Amino acid sequence: VQPNNYSTFYDDQRQNWSIMFESEKAAVDFSKQVCIAKCNSSPALDSVLCQDLLLGEGQAVEGGDSLEVAYTGWLFQNNGLGQVFDSNVNKDKLLRLKLGSGKVIKGWEEGMLGMKKGGRRFLIIPPAWAYGAQGMAGRVPPDSTLVFEVEVRRVKLAKECSGSDGLSVSSRDSPAPSPVPSSDGFSSD
Repeated sequence: VQPNNYSTFYDDQRQNWSIMFESEKAAVDFSKQVCIAKCNSSPALDSVLCQDLLLGEGQAVEGGDSLEVAYTGWLFQNNGLGQVFDSNVNKDKLLRLKLGSGKVIKGWEEGMLGMKKGGRRFLIIPPAWAYGAQGMAGRVPPDSTLVFEVEVRRVKLAKECSGSDGLSVSSRDSPAPSPVPSSDGFSSD
């Protein structure tokens, strides 16, 4: 995925290709289909498949960083997107998580590494990296492969230093601490 609705890829002969799409939506939809095709053509999905949809900007996130994300989760059914089993996209609250804390499924911990603020990524997660043989009562059947579209809305790097008032001061988001102290340490957008 490249800026200005371009996607670049190489084929099985290692030939590079670039495609310019008419819109961001067309580029994003194409990227999702490429990821689904990768999943369907792999004999056994034994790790998380990641496909960037939008790159975002700033520093790449790593273990220990705190994120606020918007997401939608689908069951992977009949070789494609099945029913939505969870989403916070049209809700007021973003999901807060700290990468590496073990509070979300292993596929998220792995699949979100390297994302940047404003970035969107498509993840296809095998059962062993999701809810496994037990599933999630009433929502995710046992041994389900899951698909997520995640968007990083806010980032607080673990390496950021805290000011004397406990607010994080991030040089890339704002030159000064937020005028409105927020209890969670995120600077206001």
